[in-house]
Amino acid sequence: MSMVQKSSGTTHIFLRFFTSLRRLISRLPLHIILIGAALLWMTPTFGLLVSSFRPATAVGSTGWWTAFQTPFQFTLDNYSSVLSQNGMARSFINSLIITIPATILPILVAGFAAFAFAWMKFPGRNALFIFVVALLVVPIQVTLIPVLRLFTDVKLVGTFPGIWLAHTAYGLPLAIFLLRNFFGSLPKELLESAYLDGASNMRVFFRLILPLSVPALASLAIFQFLWVWNDLLVALVYLQSPSKAPMTLTINNLVSSYGTQWQLLTAAAFISMILPLIIFFALQRYFVEGITAGAVKG
Repeated sequence: MSMVQKSSGTTHIFLRFFTSLRRLISRLPLHIILIGAALLWMTPTFGLLVSSFRPATAVGSTGWWTAFQTPFQFTLDNYSSVLSQNGMARSFINSLIITIPATILPILVAGFAAFAFAWMKFPGRNALFIFVVALLVVPIQVTLIPVLRLFTDVKLVGTFPGIWLAHTAYGLPLAIFLLRNFFGSLPKELLESAYLDGASNMRVFFRLILPLSVPALASLAIFQFLWVWNDLLVALVYLQSPSKAPMTLTINNLVSSYGTQWQLLTAAAFISMILPLIIFFALQRYFVEGITAGAVKG
């Protein structure tokens, strides 16, 4: 009897092995395509990183892929020059001052609005939500002159609060749309139980809705952070202050003043990419789940 059991167990192991092998072989073309696409997508970034550590003579005469041939020529002078002489360090701080509040504010406002649209009853709720979603198709360029005139009248041009308000307003339609759909997908019975226990709307929002919505909040934070961090147009129109210029404006000025010194431009560009990359990889496990839920559930 034991021999039969051992034989059966061995057969089962072999079956599982061959099943897994067959599944792997069937998916191998897909894996090759995905890996190839990822490598192709990452090649420019890797080339930019390598070029940022090369001296000017090497960058101007050879491609970045030749950097790994002996003798090696790598230097930190590009980063030193950009950070110390071209104001990139100050611009990095300015970008943080702009981006962090401009990421938190729309998510906070959109969270309250989305909770109201998803779970509170009031006249015109659906019509107002459709109007908010319709704002997604309005180009930012249409609003630049009217908002600039308004900011000029209230003395907000060239100030951080002004650009915080601008980015908050531009980010609200998408944020409300995603969060409302995610909030609406949460179990109705859970909220009803909380209300039966005497919980207020604020308590339900902070103790139930927000903890359960971490994936959606994280994915939205990634979108908003990347959009604000990489923004040039809004900062160019509303900020108009060299001392408060973010990295995008500083790099834009470097392009015109150092158009032939590519090694400085590559270093400046990679400095601007470091923090978004860290943010994305730190929150990527929430990214797909949050966006999928916010896009397809209602």
